[in-house]
Amino acid sequence: MPEAACQQGPKVCEGGLTWIKPSFLWMMYRCGWATKAGQETVLAVEIGREGFEWALRHACLSSYVPGTHTDRAAWQRELRRSPTRVQWDPERDLRLRPLPYRSLQLGLSGEAARRYADEWTVAVRDVTPLAHEIHALVRDGALDAARALLPGERPYPAPEESLRNPRP
Repeated sequence: MPEAACQQGPKVCEGGLTWIKPSFLWMMYRCGWATKAGQETVLAVEIGREGFEWALRHACLSSYVPGTHTDRAAWQRELRRSPTRVQWDPERDLRLRPLPYRSLQLGLSGEAARRYADEWTVAVRDVTPLAHEIHALVRDGALDAARALLPGERPYPAPEESLRNPRP
């Protein structure tokens, strides 16, 4: 199954949102280190910068924030028109506890989901064995060894205009 998914590219959720979760540890929190039912396979999907920035430019916050939109009705109109939703969730540590800062999650629908699957995807890798290896080290208390295996992540230098709506 993972091999076929890696060859076919990302799955797009029909009728719902397809989520991009750039944080490895947040994804491990979401899938329970690839142990939750229906989430036993974890794929790392690499997309091009142009696609990611398109998604940011066309995004709307997934929840109403007073002061960001003129009122709740304006936010709801923008949400209905937007092919991308931005959500900010607490980042996680190796034990999957929430940290005091947040990670971006991008929900894609309609045009954004089609572009993601058909145009933006550069590579797909099965990282399930890595998730299991890191999880085993965490369970054994070998946090330094687990941390050394984490995929490299760094703040994304997005152009200011792409962040006009999705600020936390």
